[in-house]
Amino acid sequence: MKDSLRQQFERLALRLSELDATLADPGVAGDMKRYRALSREHAEVAGLVERFRRFEQRERDLVDAQQMATDPEMAELAQQEITEARADAARLDLELQTALLPRDPDDARNAFLEIRAGTGGDESALFAGDLARMYLRHCERRGWKSELMSESVSDLGGYKEVVIRIEGEDVYARLKFESGGHRVQRVPVTETQGRIHTSACTVAVLPEPDAAEEVTLNPAELRIDTFRASGAGGQHVNKTDSAIRITHLPTGIVAECQDDRSQHRNKAKAMAVLTARLRDKDRNERAAKEAATRKGLIGSGDRSDRIRTYNFPQGRFTDHRINLTLYKLQLILDGDLDDVTEALQAAQAAEQLAALEAGEA
Repeated sequence: MKDSLRQQFERLALRLSELDATLADPGVAGDMKRYRALSREHAEVAGLVERFRRFEQRERDLVDAQQMATDPEMAELAQQEITEARADAARLDLELQTALLPRDPDDARNAFLEIRAGTGGDESALFAGDLARMYLRHCERRGWKSELMSESVSDLGGYKEVVIRIEGEDVYARLKFESGGHRVQRVPVTETQGRIHTSACTVAVLPEPDAAEEVTLNPAELRIDTFRASGAGGQHVNKTDSAIRITHLPTGIVAECQDDRSQHRNKAKAMAVLTARLRDKDRNERAAKEAATRKGLIGSGDRSDRIRTYNFPQGRFTDHRINLTLYKLQLILDGDLDDVTEALQAAQAAEQLAALEAGEA
């Protein structure tokens, strides 16, 4: 490990001592917002320091084993310990370097998940329904809360468009790589001759903005329309014009919400979605400029990118960005996305590390 990294972890150890003292102060517990922030920082720093201490211990174990190897009677045992200690130290070194990589400031946020049917007509809408179910099952597995914000149901089932709000720990960090074009290859229910068709949907994952950011929108640039909600939702749906559609006039970006009886609550939810879409537009424009000379491993986030293929005849799931192929399609569609998410996060971390090393060379 480089000396500069060791110094960073020693500074973190000092910071951990400061946090221990601060959290023990009875006066801090009276300010819950500050106390929660310090507690989160303490948990994060404590984990890093503990891992660094394990790394240092394995380094010492390696030195001891190398000294022991000079004894002919202990050489075989020492060689085994040398191999294990080196492997552990290398693994911990990589984990520690990865942990110090700059995090996306939006990673800890909740998110809006948008799914839209694309090419393929009714089959595309059915696939959009399958994707929505996959993500909702994944939310259940991770203990996240989900809330339907708006939906446009197709004639045969599924969705022309659906927007879901997801709340939980590190939602955006784990779902942000889902943005892009998702392609399905299967025999549609409407196909009478058993031919395999290809259809597509687009998925967009937007970080939920802070409530304070919503007030930055200029009311003069918004058109707010009320309309009668449609689709499932109970008898009250057809009796009140409680659904809200908000249009941001300078960009033409639209958001709507119809899931609540309260027009006021629907307006607040639609405003949150609109703000998230505007932030995402700015984010994508910045990313496009930064990627003008080099496209990143995970992709530009351009939703026209084909990122995934779900091949039903072969039971195959492929993420084209990192050449990941898994033959457990049904498990993935049932919400088992952890292997996929972790592979994408690892690929991004590897790219960031390579970029840092190239910059230091």
